[in-house]
Amino acid sequence: MQVTVGRIGRAHGLKGEVGIEVRTDEPERRFAVGARLTTETKPPRTLTVEAFRWHGERLLVRFEGVPDRTAAEQLRNVMVLAETPEGEQPEDPEEFYDRDLVGLPVRTTEGEQAGVVTTVVHLPSQDLLEIRRPSGQTVLVPLVAELVPEIVTTLGPTEGYVIVADRPGLLDPEGAEVVPTDPGASS
Repeated sequence: MQVTVGRIGRAHGLKGEVGIEVRTDEPERRFAVGARLTTETKPPRTLTVEAFRWHGERLLVRFEGVPDRTAAEQLRNVMVLAETPEGEQPEDPEEFYDRDLVGLPVRTTEGEQAGVVTTVVHLPSQDLLEIRRPSGQTVLVPLVAELVPEIVTTLGPTEGYVIVADRPGLLDPEGAEVVPTDPGASS
């Protein structure tokens, strides 16, 4: 199975290095010299890591066959995926592969059925769970411990689940609390 490990950013310098927007908690492993990654393009392309280094907080990678800045710029915004063996799990028990979350039923902390995880949206600031509600409506829930206090994937897709601590407007945006404005306040 493949997992998304990053998005290629802008070129760095003249020798084909690119910045990587990391989407893995194991960048040194996934972008190690010799690692083979697949692009999420049509048709897919295999990229082999020739070198990697940290430049401050930014991961810089050079791929074989990408000799200069012009070639590196052509890879900009391309997602890269790594092959993972079936059944492999991240080392940290607080981490999950997208494939382990998609399809899991979602319940509230009160035990109410809240829907099914349809995808995981990766943003620079945080990840979001996209949940299809029983009504068919789709909502996005930030994947943070305060809102998603429990995820169980070890039971498998038929018995695993996600618990969401519902807040006003989280699972039902139409039911969000409206804070009344003070009619005497000036704007």
